[in-house]
Parts: sequence; structure tokens; C-alpha cells
Amino acid sequence: MEMEDLKVLNKGEEEEMELQGYRLCRWRLALVGLGVLFTGGFLLLLLYWMPEWCVKSTCTRTTARDAEVVLMQSTDEFKRWFLAKVRVMLAPGSNPFHSLETQTTSPSSPSSLSCPLSSSLANGHTPHPSDGSPAQELVKKYADYQPSQIRYFTFHSTTYYWNDARQNFEVINGLEDLQVSCSRIHSEHSGGLSQNQQEYRRLFFGMNEIAVKVPSVFKLLIKEVLNPFYIFQLFSVILWSADEYYYYAMTIVLMSVISIATSLYTIKKQYVMLHDMVAAHSIVRVSVCRANNDIDEVLSTDLVPGDVMVIPSNGTIMPCDAVLISGTCIVNESMLTGESVPVTKTNLPNPLPGDRGESDGAYSSEEHKRHTLFCGTNVIQTRFYTGELVRAVVVRTGFSTAKGQLVRSILYPKPTDFKLYRDAYLFLLCLVGVAGIGFIYSIVLSVMNKVPAGTIVIEALDIITITVPPALPAAMTAGIVYAQRRLKHSGIFCISPQRINICGQLNLVCFDKTGTLTEDGLDLWGIQRVENGSFHLSEENAYKESLVKSQFVACMATCHSLTKIDGQLSGDPLDLKMFEATGWILEEATEEETSLHNRIMPTVVRPPKQLLPQDTSITAEQDMELYELSSAYEIGIVRQFPFSSALQRMSVVARLLGEKRMDAYMKGAPEVVASLCKKDTVPPNFAEVLEGYTKEGFRVIALAHRRLESKLSWHKVQNINRDHIEKNLEFLGLIIMQNKLKPETPGVLKDLYQANIRSVMVTGDNMLTAISVARDCGMIPPQDTVIIADAFPPHDGHSARINWRYADKPSNTSRLEEINLSIEDVRHIDEPRTREVYHFAMNGKSFAVIAEHFPDMLQKLVLHGTVFARMAPDQKTQLIETLQAVDYYVGMCGDGANDCGALKRAHGGISLSELEASVASPFTSRTPNISCVPSLIREGRAALITSFCVFKFMALYSIIQYISVTLLYSILSNLGDFQFLFIDIAIILLIVFTMSLNPAWKDLVSRRPPSGLISGPLLFSVLTQILICLGFQTITFLWVKEQSWYEVWKPQSDACNKSHHHNFSDLNETEIDDHNIKNYENTSVFYISCFQYLIVAIIFSKGKPFRQPSYKNWPFVVSTLCLYFFLLFIMFYPIEAIDEFLEIVCVPYDWRLKLLLVIVANAMVSVIMESFILDIILWKLVFSRDKQGSIGVTPAPTQQGLFDLRAYKCLARVCCPHKMIPKARYMHLAQELSVDPDWPPKPTTTTEAKLCPENGSNYQIGINL
Repeated sequence: MEMEDLKVLNKGEEEEMELQGYRLCRWRLALVGLGVLFTGGFLLLLLYWMPEWCVKSTCTRTTARDAEVVLMQSTDEFKRWFLAKVRVMLAPGSNPFHSLETQTTSPSSPSSLSCPLSSSLANGHTPHPSDGSPAQELVKKYADYQPSQIRYFTFHSTTYYWNDARQNFEVINGLEDLQVSCSRIHSEHSGGLSQNQQEYRRLFFGMNEIAVKVPSVFKLLIKEVLNPFYIFQLFSVILWSADEYYYYAMTIVLMSVISIATSLYTIKKQYVMLHDMVAAHSIVRVSVCRANNDIDEVLSTDLVPGDVMVIPSNGTIMPCDAVLISGTCIVNESMLTGESVPVTKTNLPNPLPGDRGESDGAYSSEEHKRHTLFCGTNVIQTRFYTGELVRAVVVRTGFSTAKGQLVRSILYPKPTDFKLYRDAYLFLLCLVGVAGIGFIYSIVLSVMNKVPAGTIVIEALDIITITVPPALPAAMTAGIVYAQRRLKHSGIFCISPQRINICGQLNLVCFDKTGTLTEDGLDLWGIQRVENGSFHLSEENAYKESLVKSQFVACMATCHSLTKIDGQLSGDPLDLKMFEATGWILEEATEEETSLHNRIMPTVVRPPKQLLPQDTSITAEQDMELYELSSAYEIGIVRQFPFSSALQRMSVVARLLGEKRMDAYMKGAPEVVASLCKKDTVPPNFAEVLEGYTKEGFRVIALAHRRLESKLSWHKVQNINRDHIEKNLEFLGLIIMQNKLKPETPGVLKDLYQANIRSVMVTGDNMLTAISVARDCGMIPPQDTVIIADAFPPHDGHSARINWRYADKPSNTSRLEEINLSIEDVRHIDEPRTREVYHFAMNGKSFAVIAEHFPDMLQKLVLHGTVFARMAPDQKTQLIETLQAVDYYVGMCGDGANDCGALKRAHGGISLSELEASVASPFTSRTPNISCVPSLIREGRAALITSFCVFKFMALYSIIQYISVTLLYSILSNLGDFQFLFIDIAIILLIVFTMSLNPAWKDLVSRRPPSGLISGPLLFSVLTQILICLGFQTITFLWVKEQSWYEVWKPQSDACNKSHHHNFSDLNETEIDDHNIKNYENTSVFYISCFQYLIVAIIFSKGKPFRQPSYKNWPFVVSTLCLYFFLLFIMFYPIEAIDEFLEIVCVPYDWRLKLLLVIVANAMVSVIMESFILDIILWKLVFSRDKQGSIGVTPAPTQQGLFDLRAYKCLARVCCPHKMIPKARYMHLAQELSVDPDWPPKPTTTTEAKLCPENGSNYQIGINL
């Protein structure tokens, strides 16, 4: 088929997929049906597991336009396949935004939707027009129009419609698809929809609900039972039953039932919790404005984009995303942002015809979020006009809303990609290969011995069930479950347990600053006013009589977004501290007052009476008049331009009572505010003063003022663009806020530093403030150099460039560099070398320029980048992705406010907020400080090592049993039913679930566990133990035949009496053993193999440095000792009942002593190989090579460390004569940069982007003159 038939859905987005169209083929369906019949349904299962095989075997390729079934493949690294059925509905129009009243005809071709492709996290409700009445009634109502055929399919709660113009399936999100300007929303969409228009749009957008359907227990059961693991168990049970292993089969069935029941309970509980979270307040009654100016009351599920809803004065939970077109709302957005601070939402600006242009851009919920009410957020109160209600235009409904997108991310998460799990599947494939060899061996052997065909089939298949253990998945998750339980006790809650293992690999952690490293609240340290273009001396506070009527204090009192809720001031903590420092009083108009005026009553602020200047010459008769005058000194806030993280400022328009002209006040980032002020009002030493404060770690806010023109009326101000206000201001001065470090921060960062885990700060604060905090908390040692990268985009024909400068002078120009145990140092370093240690710092603007124009340099910068300031939320996510691209395992710790994207994208995201926004984070800490980070990493390392130990043990268990069965097959024997039962239940399950109980080691050590099973030490460990077990079992199997008393065992055999020892059990049996279980070889191999299980369990149960020693795990110790005692007891003191139960025979006492010698020898060889050769030599060699996160953070070496370094160097020369290449990409970069004479860039240099890159580089370094 031509490549043009391959469509791309959601291009450039997270859920990008390739789509192919298929049409059902009758003869292929018939063939598949026959195949299902002949294979007993197995082919149907295979097609259920493999969607691409299902579609390709039953359908033929066709164009996407004519498809009946679509096959999709994700374009990410997982390459997952999905299928969906294409449906067709009839509608009176082809576009949801088409006006039915003006329509004269409809195109007869399938829908020609004109909406552009938008977010893939979209409306997910499948219309049901084929048999439902709404579409048919609408078609009948508009019978004069030719109905359109609309082709669509639903996938992951998102409906994709065929767009004939674009020749592709696309998502219709809502009103934003029209790219409608702000002025058009007011002029064309503020009147509301008629009932017919609403019903018509509902055909496309569906019901306005986020439907989290809780599946029935039966559906969940079927889905769980059809898991390949349980199908394999079913196959095993049928096979064992055919071989009369009834007890073991019943035990496996019981285990499976318990496992399935537990799984169903957990899944059902998660669905119910999510359903309850979403369903709360999701269906409410709302008032909507109709096109004929009527107001109807409808259910919120009936809302569609374009409806105009009335926001009730007493507040509501928003059932959709809507843009405010009149009035003001106070909203709690904690569900989305993690901040429970109320936010003021103002109406969408409506530029006057003369002011339209660039300022009247297309509406975007992200760009205009200060005017958008998001689904799930709580509208606390409203303020409105007389006779005109607070109204909002619905822009998105259902799953396309902000809340819907969050729920979709929970319902359909990306699979966890971790090397351990990929390697586990490879290892299982190897076991299947081993089983295949045994399968062929058993068939050949049985045929040679003329065994009946039925027995041959059963025994050959039995080999497969032995080699691939059915209990492996349950055993692998045991360590994670225990770690999750320990984390919960530590106050860390996990919604993605598989990520616990990944956290054991973290070698870099990004931290938000405010609320994470530092305290949430800010304290006012002082102010520094500016008059006549020069700074005054700093003052402690603004609560002074001399300043009460100054513009500086007026700006502090008015430029904020505070509001009163239940009589209490509420809002942003910074605004709150700033306003409280003035001592002024804030009053808001009541609902009754606003209803009596023709405009919104402004919020009024005024100073307390005692602060106003007193005139002693005033007579007593004038006192009342003075009181009235003083109480009349108040300022009304006429218009707010809310704070924008993109603009880094906020402003207000206010008017002093009695004044005709209005004033504009602005506060924000000092650099931004200064750039918008008249140059002559900004002090010449502004940069030096600001740098002085920021270096000391203060948060600095700048204030500015402007007297507005008298022609600006109240009405004009309500519709003016903020760009007309925020210019030509007068610089008023600085507010200096202090943000203290949390007491736990320095200690935690020191622990991470000593564990070779890099710490990076990602903040929205000022860069110099961030650098100062980084030094104070130990993230940047005092002697290290900080290099600031200032990047500038192309301008006036000049290419993009980066200016390099030092933030401050380090105390020492050089210092003793830490020993770095990466392989390049192993090969080239004999003694410590000296080198300057440096850190890069940059702001969000520079990060964006470097990412766009210097992409290859960005990876070099993040290698030593420690401070990233003024970062927007999406830039935080981009930084995480860049670090992951150079093979760092990245953790992210934030307070959940603007960190949701980064928390979700990181390998291990830890939210310090317990609000609903923490749903996006895999981990949530109840303790609001970063002490949870080392705890999580320690538990992750313990869980990871536990997974390795369990997997190795289960692999050895399979192979040991496989060896036993293979040896016994050679004499047409096998292990007995109760022998299997004893091994699998009494030994294996007991050991597996107790060996996983080792808690995490108390300290973070400077090395990390390996990330995958396919690594030298682990493979060496498994293979050597397999060979040891094979050797000792084979020796035992052959040696028993060489004994003088040996003969082919018969029921009448009595080897105990032949060797002149007491007969401990009566073996004079007459019944025939059909399966030839009872024989000397079986008994000898059974004893040896049972002890081998315990030996490998002990040597694989690793303790320090990642887990507590095994002797502290008392359930494991008790279980192991009890099993050793029991096995030794039945071996040396046989009990007839136990011998009969386990189908073992009596052997001479001297042979038991020889078996004990074999067991002791086996244990000694295994321990020496694992604990000495592997742990002391090979693991340390690989750890030294694979050590990550040691770039510039490795602690100084000890004498022992230098000795070990030389030992590793010698060993590397012997074992690895060729140069060993680091695995991680960032280590490659570190090697390259270590020999680059131009790195790091020197101060006074500039790096410029080249238009035509040469020699693989797209930049060049030059010297500034």
C-alpha cells in the first residue's frame, strides 16, 4: 500500500500515532474462524493479545477515508498497537459550529470538518446517533437539508472525526478550534445558543461529563483471566491434572484464585476512587442564556461549547471550561495548580475597534487563563453589574477540559519503561529456550525407550511448566509491595508502584525552590524607595506616618489580587505580606451594594486613622470635619491586570477619591519593571543594588507608578489593553522579601552529594537569588565557580549568541578535585589532580534560546547546569526531558504548584502537596520538606535489589528443578506430586515472600545498584550458580549408582538392611509405582536439590549496602532455619509417614553422610563464588565503570579509596585490555569535554550560532573586545 495512506494523528503531541485504514474481509474472517476452531480457541487468544495480527488477519487495507476499522501504532519508544471501529452518523450539518438557521444545503460527501487539529486530550464521548433519537429528530426537523455522513471513531475517551479537507481524522476540542479572537467572543458568542443549536452541537461533543465507568466484576474478571500469565497457569493445571498431579494443581488453582481476587479488589477500588473523585459535583443545574435573551435552567451535562452560562453569586463547582465575559470571580484552583490560594478571574478584555490588532489575538485558554474558569475548580464568589449577570462562554466540555485531561492521564498512563523489566522478558525467553532443549530431549529419550505417546506428550510439556515458573510475577512484585508499605509508614504515598524500582536508579534530582527548599511564606525584610532617580537608604517597614500618602505605599496597598472571603483577607502569600506591611484596610463592596450601581463597585483600600497626619492647629469645632476628611482618604481599585508568569508582572488602575485622573501601579520582577520605566527614573546603580540583595538570597520586587491621562474614562479602562497602561512608568523602588531555607534542606542535599546524586534547582525566581540560595543550602559549594549563560535570540541581522560571565569570584581559583571513579579516571589517573569546579546558571529565556539555536550545546550545559531560574512550567518539563536524553535518571521534587508536568515526566516525581494536583505525581509526601527524597531513593534501591534477588532465585529454582527432572527422565523417573508440592509451597513460596522483607539500608551510599539483569555481575552470578548446582546434582546422580548397595529399586528393596543399619521405615510394599517415583536416584537428587534451593536463597539475599542484612530479617531467618532443621531431620531420622508422603526411600546411613558432605561442599563453593569472587571483584569493577552522577560531586578520596582505585586500575588492565566505553551518554560528553581546551567557556567570550553548521557544530566561540 502507498505510504500516503499512512496517516499521523495528533502530530507533534504526546499521543502521536500512525493510522492505517482497513476494511473487513469475509473470506479472511472465515479462515480465522476455522483456525480458532482447530486450535481450541488459542488463536482467538493470540489475536486478542496482538491487535495488529487481529486486524491484518481479518481485514484488507483501504484508505483511511473508507476504513471500517483503523489500526494505530504509537510513535513513542513503546510502539504499542491499538484498533478502533469506525462508525457513521447522519447529521443535518457537517460542522458543529455551522449555523443551521442559515444553511441551505449540506455536502453529500463525508464530513468536511474545518476545525484544526488540536490537543489529543479531548472530548471523549461517543455520540450514539445510529439508533438514538437526537440525530434522527434533528434530521427530520431540518428535512429540507441533505444530511451529512459523519465518520468517526472513539479511542481513549477521545472522539476523532474525519476531516475531508485535511484527509485525516481529527479531534474537535471546542470553541478554541475556531481560532476566534477575544473581540469576536464578545460580539459573536456572548448571546448564547438556541436549543436546536445546542442539540446539534451535542451530536459532535457528546454529553458534558467525564465518564469514569466502573467496570463490572465480571468484565474485570474476564480481562484479568485472559492475561497470558493466567492462561499459562491454566495450561499448567490441565497438564498436571492429566499427569495426576492433583494436589499441586489444586494448590496452583487456589493461589491463582487468591491472586485474581486480590487484583480485582485493587483494580475495582482504584476505579471507584477515581469515579468518586470525578463524580463529586460533576452534575449540577446551571442557568444558560438563550439566543432570545431567555434564561433556561439545564443540567450541566447538556452544556456544549458556545453556551453562555450564568455563574451564581454564591459560587459553584465549574462543570466545564468557560471564559468569563462579564463580571469577576474568586476561584480556588487547587485541583489544578496545587495552590489553595484564591485567584481572581476577570472578564476577557474586549478591545475597542481602534485598539484592535496584535492585542486582539486568538483566544487561548493557556494564554488567557486569568480570564478562564477551569472545570473542577471552585468558584467561591462573584462580583457583577446591575442587571447584568456574571456570564461565561463555554469553551470546552467533557474530556477536553483541563480536569478531563488530568483524568485521561490517570486512566490511560504510559507504560513504565525500565531496563529491569525489558531484561526480565529477555531472561524469560532464555528460560523458554532452555525449556525447548529439555522438551526435545525428553521426547527423544522417551521415544528411544518406547514410552507411550500420551506419556511422552505430558512429560515433554511438563518440562516447559517447570522451566518457566508460574509464581514468578507474584514473586517479583513482593519486594515492591513491601517497599510501598514501608513508604506509606514514612508518610510517602505512591500511586504508581512500578516506579519504586526506578527510583532506586535516580542519580539527579531537580528541586523547586519556593516551598520546597525554602519556606513557603515570605517575610518583609525592608524597602528601598527611589526619588529623583536615586535610591534612599533602606528602611525597615512602610508603616510610617511620613509615607502614608506616598505613591510607594499606595502601590503596595493597591497592586495585589487580595480578596475577602468570610471576612478574612485571602490571596497570594507575597501579596498578603506586602499589604499587611502597610497596615492599610481593605473593603469590598457587598452583593447588595453592587446591585445598586451601574458598574462593578471597586475594591477600596484606605490607611488607618492613626497613620494620617494630625494638624494641631485645628479647633475642636473642626474635629468632626477632619474626621470625615481623613476617612475620605481612600483609593479604589478600578481595574486589575493579574500577575502573569510569562510577563512576570501585574498592574492595577486605581483612583484616589476626589481625583479626576487615574493612576496605574505595577509590581513585578525588577528587571522587567525597570525596562518599562522611564530611564531617568531608574537609578544608575540599580543593577548593583539589585545584585547585592539577590546575592544575599533576598526576593526582590520592584514597584512603579504612572499618572494616567484624563481622557481615560472608567469605561475605556475596562476595555483597554494592558500594554497601553504598562509603559512610561516612574520607578518607585524595591521591596525586599526574605525567604528562609527549611531546616532540613542543607542536611538532605549533603546526603545526596555524598551519595553521588546531583542536585539541580529549577525555579521561577530571580537567578541571583536562586544562586545565593543554592550556595546557602550547599548545592553549590562556596569555592566553586558559577558561570551564567545569557543567551539572546537573532536580532537585526545578527545571529543568536550566548554571553558568558561569572556570577561571582570563587574563594579559591582551584581546589583539590574529587576522585571520580568513572572508567576514564580508572585508566588515566594515578594521583588526585587539580581542576576548577564550575556550575552553569541560566534563566528561562536563555534556556529557550539555547534549546532552539544551540541544541547540541544544551546537553553540554545541563551536564554542569545547577541553577535554572525564571523557568516557566513547560520549560521545567523540557529540562527534565533534556536531562533524560543524556541518560540521567531524573527525580523531581516540587510543591505541586507549577510542577505538575515536570513531576509527571520525571522518572520519580515527588509532590510535597497533598492536594488533588498530586494525582499527577507518582509519589506524594505528607512531610512538607525534601527529607522524603533520600527515603524514597533508599527504598527504591532496596526494592530494586530485592527484585534482582528474587528474580535470580526464581531463575535458579526453575533451573535446579529442571536439572533434577532432566536427570530423572534419563531413568524414566520424575519427582513425585508431593515432592513438587513440598518444594514449590514449603520452600519456594515461603522463602520468596520472606527474603523480600529486608528493609532499606539506613544510609545512602555512593554507588547505585545495576539497572538491568543483562549485566556482567548478575549474569556471572546466575550462570556460575547454575553450573555449580548442575555439577553437584550430576555428581550425586552418578555417585549413587556406584555404591555397593545400589540396585534398581523395587518395592521389595531394602538398602538400609543391606548396609547393616537399622531399618527406619517399613518398605515392604507390594503396590506398583506406575511413575517410577520411588528410587535411590530420586531420593538422592531430591535431598540435594532441596538444600540447593536454600543455599542459593541465602547467598542471593543481599544486604548491605542497599538493604539491611538478612540476619535482621527474622521471618526469613526463622523460615530458613526451620527448613534446614526439617530436611536434616527427615534425612537422618526418617519417619515412615513423611517418607510415604514425599515418596522417598530409605538409603544407608553412610550414604546420608556422603550426601551431607556433598551439600556442605556445594554450599562452600557457592558462597565463595558469590561472596568473594563476585562481590569483591566483579561487582566493584562494574560499579566503578557504571558509576553515574559523579560529575563534580564525588566526595574527596580516602587513602583506602586511592588504594582501591589502583587495584581497580590493575584489574581493568587484566580483565579489560581494550578501552571501556561508558554506557551513559552524559559520561561520553564528560569525556569529550575533559579534553576540550575551550571548555568551560571563559568570561568575556561570546558563542554565536552559525547559519550553516560546519564540522558538526552549529556555534563558534569568539572573544569580546
